[in-house]
Amino acid sequence: MRLSELSEESGVSTATIKYYLREGLLPPGNRVHATRASYDASHLRRLRLVRALIQVGKIPVATAREILATVDDDSLGLTMRLGAALWALPRPPAGPAEEDDAAREAAAEVDRMLTEVGWERVRELGSLSPVHRSLVASVATLRRLGHVCDATELVPYARQMAEVAAHDLDLMERYPREVEQVESAVAAAVLYEPVLLDLHRLAQEEESQRRYGLAARDGGGAEAEPAP
Repeated sequence: MRLSELSEESGVSTATIKYYLREGLLPPGNRVHATRASYDASHLRRLRLVRALIQVGKIPVATAREILATVDDDSLGLTMRLGAALWALPRPPAGPAEEDDAAREAAAEVDRMLTEVGWERVRELGSLSPVHRSLVASVATLRRLGHVCDATELVPYARQMAEVAAHDLDLMERYPREVEQVESAVAAAVLYEPVLLDLHRLAQEEESQRRYGLAARDGGGAEAEPAP
């Protein structure tokens, strides 16, 4: 397709597409002659990933370029390719990485959780993984604030996340080529994490209503019927 057709198909302006091409976020088109290039489905797919990273994920252009370079690095095996791309994604701040009792206790509890759920590969990587460091920092922050957050609390969540991860990779493997698989996994990490958060909160609403009902309580402690 021509640039104008790629723009029409993707909903991205030609000026923005040209900017992505200049920044190395989108591979060049196939040169037809000196002033014209053609684009195909791979450009459309990559363009959608770039939009997910920059517009939805609010990821800086330089970081997006780093992520996409990893996606395209076919010298890496699929595990390394996927892991490196996901590691490069920004994460919310988890508080300062302090070396205090809370941090040491958090690291020990995370290690105990990983052992209990059998995540030995992740456990071996340990603090080499930015995701592991982020989890330890989050647990440490909770402990400093007086909240119970230990392996016993984390294990049920980890086991549920293992099922989610298996489903993620099942979806990823629907794509025939490794580059497409990694692209889909990165896009899902950006686009589906808000969906998972919303599903978690909806599940809490449903479980709360199942356990406690919808009736409100008046000032005297008696249950009041909902207004018609």
